[in-house]
Amino acid sequence: MNKLTMGNSVFRKLSYFALFLFISVSSTTSDSAHDKFVQCFSQYAQELNALSNIIFARNDSSYSSVLQSTSQNLRFVTSTTPKPYMIITAFQESHIQGAILCAKDHGLQVRIRSGGHDYEGLSYVSKVPFVIIDLQNLRSIYVEIENESAWIDSGATLGELYYAIAEKSKDYGFPAGRCPTLGVGGHFGGGGFGPMVRKYGLAADNVIDARIIDVNGRILDRKLMGEDLFWAIRGGGGGSFGVIYSWKIRLVPVPKTLTVFNNVKTIEEGATKVLHKWQYIAHKLHQDLLLDATIAVANSSRGGEKTVSVSFGGLFLGGTEKLLTVMNESFVEMNLKATDCVETSWINSVLYFTGFSINDTFSVLLNRTQPKYFYKAKSDYVKEPVSENVLEGIWKRVLEEEEGISRIILTPYGGIMSEIPESESPFPHRKGNLYEIQYLIYWLREEETEKHLRWMRGLYSYMEPYVSKNPREAYLNYRDLDLGKNSDYGNTSYGKASVWGFKYFKSNFNRLVHVKTIVDPANFFRYEQSIPVFNFPPWWKNKG
Repeated sequence: MNKLTMGNSVFRKLSYFALFLFISVSSTTSDSAHDKFVQCFSQYAQELNALSNIIFARNDSSYSSVLQSTSQNLRFVTSTTPKPYMIITAFQESHIQGAILCAKDHGLQVRIRSGGHDYEGLSYVSKVPFVIIDLQNLRSIYVEIENESAWIDSGATLGELYYAIAEKSKDYGFPAGRCPTLGVGGHFGGGGFGPMVRKYGLAADNVIDARIIDVNGRILDRKLMGEDLFWAIRGGGGGSFGVIYSWKIRLVPVPKTLTVFNNVKTIEEGATKVLHKWQYIAHKLHQDLLLDATIAVANSSRGGEKTVSVSFGGLFLGGTEKLLTVMNESFVEMNLKATDCVETSWINSVLYFTGFSINDTFSVLLNRTQPKYFYKAKSDYVKEPVSENVLEGIWKRVLEEEEGISRIILTPYGGIMSEIPESESPFPHRKGNLYEIQYLIYWLREEETEKHLRWMRGLYSYMEPYVSKNPREAYLNYRDLDLGKNSDYGNTSYGKASVWGFKYFKSNFNRLVHVKTIVDPANFFRYEQSIPVFNFPPWWKNKG
């Protein structure tokens, strides 16, 4: 063996030894940090032998399945997606307290997950070291019909809530979303609307108490947290202020008979003119009636070609005969017929809107799983009707999207939504809005992601002249990081955060910043679109 070969051999051995030493030291350091976190957390766990069912580290066999269990958007479930240092699946309040305080002690950020439906994955993804506080095991629901109220834990789903109400009474319901697997925590915290929005407002409008664990580990109800913080968590995104683990809601009366309906028209059947007219009518209808419109690609009657369809559907809090009378007086162009309608109960209308048969047993609402896709969404608010030419431009762009599944959902406001002041809660999109738009695109393969994102952004750009302005408003629960974001570390200036903040909250953003600065002055609860604290200049601190 020559000297060069011998030298290379020695070098390789030393390199392997150094790599082994590095891995060993790194592993030991990681294990040590893990042990210290567990030791810290054990102070808050009543049964130490249950820790293995509460804390999941990266080397645990169940880590991946727990992480992915409620990670709903496949865009953020890839091999390159940053993973949490640990997942704490809380079963009681003390577990949340321990997770917060130990994360603070160990310099870790937290992400708070109830149902995992955050459109940008912010409840389970971060680019800095973090832990997930997973609330899916906190799902108790206590319905008090005699008081027309209920307490619901944040980890419960809307399906579980609707089931619990129906188990107790056929005379009450709750005005929240259509998707049964939505976690209560995120849905209520961002506002939350569904088929009864024009009658009873948002889910957040019907929250009457809550329990939150703040940055110092204190458990606060409405009385203890004060009205400013209670205001902020009902539509301002609760994850900026602490961990809200339980909500008290006001149940709403529903009639014995409701009517669900759907009437589909393609372009060839006059969908353009009918939807144009819909813009002038839907927000003025009686508040007992929601008539929304969903735009999608459909098969044409002409030899396998594609066309655009508009589904005019919704909910009426009454019988079919009265609904047809209202529609024939107000919107004869839609040509709604009795055969388009089904009379049913409130809980069966929930089944209808979630995609089940109204003949199914409502226990299907307890299923917490759903198909998962890659997807992207955006939102807009429309204050003036758009022309038929603009609608035709939408048709053109919808037909250009060939491989994904696109939906454009138009939800009319008016009704009680025009009566509630925009400062009543952080959700400001009230009077003056004809309808809200949700743009959605789903796809199946990761390699198609950039193509579909470009399509979505192109459609959004096309709509800019025709929607709200200064700011171009957006709905928080349809989270969109394209609107702007804080730094990856979550820290930001008021000026930078206001770029996206005023789009979600308009002038309510200033009050949210004020509340945040008081309750979490060190900005522990932070992420890419968390409410910032206001950093006073040095001269202000030295004042006086």
